[in-house]
Amino acid sequence: MKPITPCLWFAGDAEEAGNFYVSLLPDSRIVEVFRSPSDTPSGPAGTVLTVEFTLNGSPFLALNGDQAIEYNHAVSFQIHTRDQAETDRVWSAFLANGGKEVQCGWITDRWGLSWQIVPGRLMELLKDPDSDRARRAMEAMMAMVKIDIAALEKAAG
Repeated sequence: MKPITPCLWFAGDAEEAGNFYVSLLPDSRIVEVFRSPSDTPSGPAGTVLTVEFTLNGSPFLALNGDQAIEYNHAVSFQIHTRDQAETDRVWSAFLANGGKEVQCGWITDRWGLSWQIVPGRLMELLKDPDSDRARRAMEAMMAMVKIDIAALEKAAG
C-alpha cells in the first residue's frame, strides 16, 4: 500500500469514473471494487462503496458518498504527456466524456474534477536557461486552452 492515496468523492458513480480514468493512461487499472457489507448513507448493502484504481502506477480511491460534492481548482491532477499526439488523445477523451476546457492546459472532467494536461516539452521550454525564450513560451502558453507544442516552440523562437 502506498503511504498517500487521493480519495475522490462521487455521488453514486465512482465505478464509472474509475473506469473512465483508467482508460486514459498506460499502467492504469481497476484494483478492486468494494461493495458495502451493510446499509450506509450512500446506499444499501451491496452498493459499490469504493473503487480502488491506479493511474499510470499511482494509487487512487473513488468513494461513493451520499450526495454530490463540488470540486474546485484548489486541487487538480497533472497528467504529463510525451508529445502532442498523447496530449491531443487525453484532451479529446476528457471532452468526449463531458469535460470542459478551461485554459493553460487545464480541463475539468464531467464530475468537475480539474486536470492539467502537461506536455514534457512545455516544462522544458518554461525552464529554458535563455530567459527570453522561457518568457515567450510562458506568454504563448497563457493564451492557450489546450497546449500546442508547435506553437510554443514557434513563440519561444
